[in-house]
Amino acid sequence: MPMTAHEIEDLLRITFPDAQIVVEGNDGVHMSALVVDESFRGQNRVQQQRAVYAALKGKMDGSSGELHALALTTKVPTE
Repeated sequence: MPMTAHEIEDLLRITFPDAQIVVEGNDGVHMSALVVDESFRGQNRVQQQRAVYAALKGKMDGSSGELHALALTTKVPTE
């Protein structure tokens, strides 16, 4: 069953409770997410995106069918 934007945000919020998170998309399969979190400081983009994928707890593994594609933008907050 495809995931909703709210379900994706809820999963991300567990790992990134203080982050700015915006999840968009309405087809339940192809979604986009912006995650801005202090925990990304000092990490490169690949490390940041791996952290986000890990927070999704296997929902993007391809076999579950829950989330086919997630376009990610990750950032460190600016002061």
